[in-house]
Amino acid sequence: MSFDLKYFILFILFPVLVWSQQISLVETTPLDADTFVGIDSYNDTFYIKDQVLYKKSSTNVFNFKDFQLGEIYSVDIVNPMNIAVYYQDFNTVVLLDNKLSEIERINFNNISEFINSSQSKVAANNSLWVFNMDSQQLELYNYRSKSKILVSQPINGEVLSIASNFNYCFVLTAAKIRAYNIYGSLLAELNNEGFQKIVQLSQNIIALKDDQLYYINKETREITKIKTPEINIKDLQLTQDFLYIYNGNQISTFKLTLPK
Repeated sequence: MSFDLKYFILFILFPVLVWSQQISLVETTPLDADTFVGIDSYNDTFYIKDQVLYKKSSTNVFNFKDFQLGEIYSVDIVNPMNIAVYYQDFNTVVLLDNKLSEIERINFNNISEFINSSQSKVAANNSLWVFNMDSQQLELYNYRSKSKILVSQPINGEVLSIASNFNYCFVLTAAKIRAYNIYGSLLAELNNEGFQKIVQLSQNIIALKDDQLYYINKETREITKIKTPEINIKDLQLTQDFLYIYNGNQISTFKLTLPK
C-alpha cells in the first residue's frame, strides 16, 4: 500500500481535525461564584454560590434556594421565562420564572412511571429531556400530560454530559457522542475522542478536552480546534454569537465565528 493511499484511508475513517482561529475576546467580567451557569438572551448572568442560584441583571439581583433538596446539579436557562433547576440527589426539577420565583416542581420519584434520573434539561412542548439510569435510556417527560416517551435505545456507559435545546439533545459517554431529535431519531453517532463536556450550538456542539475547545459538526464529522488563549476552563456556555468561559474568577466573553 502506498504512502498516499494509507493517509487517504485514514482521512475517510476518522474525523478531520482542522486548526483555525475562530474567537476574539470581547470583554472580561469579574465573578465570585462556585459555578457559572451562563448568560441568557437578555444579557442577565446566572451563577451558583453556596448552593444558591443567582440571576444578576443590570438593575436587580434575584436568587432561589432550597437547601432541603441538596446540591444544585445543573441549571438550564435556554428559556429565560421557564428556568429548570435540577437536583440529582433528590431526583427533582424545580421550574422558575424570570424572577427566580418557583412555578412548579417535578419530583420523578412521585410520578406514575418512576424515572431514576441522572440528567435533566428543558425540551419543547412542556417537556424535559431526562436520562433514566435504570433503563439507560434518554426519555422525554411531559410534565403537563404526565406522560413520557422513549427517545433512545439503551446507552452503554455512564453519561458524562448532555447538551440540549428545545428540539435536539446530545449525549456524551466515555465512548460515544450521540445526537437525537425530539421525535426520537438518532441523528448521528461519533466516537468520543477524550472529550469531557459538551455544549450545544444549534444542531452542532463544542466539546471540552483538557482546557481545549473543539467545534464538532455532526453532519460532516469534522472536528475544528478552537484556538483560545491559555485559560483554565472551569465552566463554559455557548450562545449563537458568543462563547463564555469562566476560570473561577472572571467570565471571558468571546465573539464566535463558526467554520464555513
